[in-house]
Parts: sequence; C-alpha cells; structure tokens
Amino acid sequence: MKVFLSTDMEGTAGVVDWGQVRGPAQEYEYYRGQLQAEVNAAIDGALAAGATEFLVNDSHSTMQNLRPDELHGRASYLSGRHKPLYMMEGLDDSFDAALFISYHGSADSTSSVLFHTYNPRAIAEVRLNGEIAGEAGVNALVALAHGVPVVLISGDRVTIDEAQPFCPDIESVVVKESVSHNAALSLHPDTARELIRDGAQRAVDRLTGFRLPTITLPAELTIRYRNRALAELGCELRGVERRDEKIVALRNDDPLRLFRIFIAAVFLSRGVSE
Repeated sequence: MKVFLSTDMEGTAGVVDWGQVRGPAQEYEYYRGQLQAEVNAAIDGALAAGATEFLVNDSHSTMQNLRPDELHGRASYLSGRHKPLYMMEGLDDSFDAALFISYHGSADSTSSVLFHTYNPRAIAEVRLNGEIAGEAGVNALVALAHGVPVVLISGDRVTIDEAQPFCPDIESVVVKESVSHNAALSLHPDTARELIRDGAQRAVDRLTGFRLPTITLPAELTIRYRNRALAELGCELRGVERRDEKIVALRNDDPLRLFRIFIAAVFLSRGVSE
C-alpha cells in the first residue's frame, strides 16, 4: 500500500511566526525538527495500518526542510525549489492515499495563523467552484485527477474547515487553535504527534470508505490578486480570463490541467512586486 505525504510547515504545533519557518535561523532549526517529528508520526500511523511504501514531498518554502535519513518507513524524499506540480509533485495513480501534514489556512482566512495561498505577497484569495479554497482544496485537484483519496489533514481548525467541502471524509487532526495571524494555542508536541499518528492509522484502516475529492467538473478556480498588474500578467496564460480589476478565472474539465495552469499563474506572480 503506497502513501503520499505532502508536507508544509505553518501548520506545525507551536509555529506562529515567519521566523520560525524560514531558515537559516536557530528558531527555524528547532521547528524543522518539530515538522520532521509530525511527518514521522503520520508515517508511523500509516505503517501500523498496513502501509508499505511512502513518498514524502517536502512542500514548504525552498522545499528542503526535512532530513531524509531521519524519515521513518524508509520513505522516499522529494525535495527541491522547482517542481512542476509543486506541493503535489510525485503523486500518480499508483498511490492508495494522500496525507497533508502541517497545512494552514487560506489567504482569506484572517483567523488562521500565517494564512496564505501559495504566494502571500501576490494572492489575496482563491475560490474553487465558488468556495474559499486553501492549499488543501487546490491540491485536491491533483488527487482527484489520479483517483487518490485525501485521507488526513493536520493543522489548525480553520485549515480543516476549509478543506472539508472538497475532502469531506478526511481524518482531521487539529494541533493548534489560531488566535490571530501570529498567535495560536498549540497542543504539546508529544500530544500533537500522538494525535497525528492515531489519525493516520484510522485513516488508512478505513481507506475503502473514502470518496475521491468532491470537486464538480468542469471546475473553476478564481484568483483575486493584490494588485492589477498581477491580474494583467495572469491573463497572458492560455485559458485565463479577466473577471474584475484584480480577479482572473481558470476553468477546465481536466483537474490536472487546471492545477497546472494555477501553478503557472503562481510562478508568474513571483516576478511582480506587491
């Protein structure tokens, strides 16, 4: 049984500040260890439920935060700054389940700690079929394309609530309650890891009961940028249309193609300052 893990960092228990998730810094070194422990807890739970093969896609910032020799389950490790499918690179139809570890709330979730959607400097809001979508919802497009259920998400409660319209069957592990953009009440790291481990085991145990992501096709993604220049640039991509001064729309009946266009728009947005 093959399991895919996409790992961010802002959703790790205790994380409340950008300085904790961006290296090099002493605080970052500490919290990358906390992330590693949460990823390993998810692997341990899936192992206990019978999973035999793992791919961990390191998806935070420069995407080289974990120590591959310390990954449990002899997991393969996918890292590096540029990946065509970004947070979902490596997923294909050979996998049985996808787990999203240490995820965070969307760009529009002002109540979620360190909220953003892919590019915090450029993107103010993303909607998928009219619903607010964080990275979990957007990434679920790739899982749908490959017929792989998303079975577990960990992070704060806002992250879970935003993911459920697209992944209604998920095992959810809330490791902290956000107070503001830079404050949260976190579980003790040991407790957070225990819950992640138990959640992953339950999810893999009941794998046959999961539906694929519930995203109606053809699907539409709308991106509200932080300024007009970004929207104008996004419209240079094929299949992207202007909806408003700062809003563009992407629509496709192929969820993988739709995701690829979205990622192209994200990469373009990095070249324009706010």
